[in-house]
Amino acid sequence: MCIIRAREEKAMVVGRTLLAGALVVVWIVGHARLEVAAQDGGTLVLPSENVAAKGQAMGYVGPQACLRCHSDRYDDYRASGHPKKLRPASEARAWGIPLPEGWDWKDISYVIGGVRWKARFIDRQGYVITSTGPRKDRPGANQYNIETGRWVSYEAGKKKPYDCGPCHMTAYSKEGNQEGLPGMVGTWVFPGITCEECHGAGAAHAAQPDKANIKIDPSPAACGKCHIRGAPDKIPAADGFIQHHEQYNEYLAGPHAGKLGCATCHDPHKRAKVSLKKQCSDCHASTARDYAGSTMQRSGVRCVDCHMPPAGKSAESFGKYVGDVKTHIVKISIGLTDRMFSEDGQFATGKLTVDFACLRCHGSRDTGWALANARAIHTRGK
Repeated sequence: MCIIRAREEKAMVVGRTLLAGALVVVWIVGHARLEVAAQDGGTLVLPSENVAAKGQAMGYVGPQACLRCHSDRYDDYRASGHPKKLRPASEARAWGIPLPEGWDWKDISYVIGGVRWKARFIDRQGYVITSTGPRKDRPGANQYNIETGRWVSYEAGKKKPYDCGPCHMTAYSKEGNQEGLPGMVGTWVFPGITCEECHGAGAAHAAQPDKANIKIDPSPAACGKCHIRGAPDKIPAADGFIQHHEQYNEYLAGPHAGKLGCATCHDPHKRAKVSLKKQCSDCHASTARDYAGSTMQRSGVRCVDCHMPPAGKSAESFGKYVGDVKTHIVKISIGLTDRMFSEDGQFATGKLTVDFACLRCHGSRDTGWALANARAIHTRGK
């Protein structure tokens, strides 16, 4: 009996030794792999940045070519929403997005968005998914809203081709069907907005870097190619809010048009929340001095809280006057007859009224109170 117990104990010691040795080997190999990754810059595996033969023939080189010289710019760009406007399913899955009921990742070809506001999904035929449920026959509940985690309906039950070019991809062409998928309207070189959508095909620049062989267009119209809806002289609205991605329409209706551009205030490589290069006080120094020490300033109210309220809606509204996209109209109108929207509600008037500027915080008040108190608000309480 003692001999058997001794053999068992010896076997256990040997087993523990082998296990410990195996763990050490695994750690060493894993550590070595991490060191290799660190040495080569931690290259990301991103299918969306692969350069297909078609793109190469057109002179496109992809963001990884830009990374070699512009690593800081590249990192800012990867952190922004631009490259994530449209992503292959594998990338979106790695990012972490839930799927609509009844669908599996093997059923998904691309994901639209999924970073700040909402995610929609494209099936293996290139159509936007509009029905869900165990048998995929229940219309709706097909859009995932990031801020609230709600599933809401978009074009419920319809056969919806994906026709969002050119604003969700790079080097878009109306001709053909991407990857031969019948639901895809048009083709592109890269999904998402990459460096070369704004800077142009970069093969010549990558081969011999020079400011003369790469496009740099800081004009508002360059941003307005995508940040627009419909005609530039109108601001489409629906359900009591300005519709999303209309910054250019709003800019043209506001006081900044022709005086400064988008890139005056924003670094376009960065995500919007951290992209500001200038503050309001840099241009409006006198108003900033008036405002300093006022009741509103001491209460923590910033310029953008009143002059850029969330009057637009992309996914969710959080109150009658609270959407989820800041307006760029900026100038507050305090005329007694001023209205934010047309009578039919289909367009914004180009005026930022006190209901959105004031009543989203002062919810127990009305427009009469807001109009009476809006004047001289910058100095009140001093």
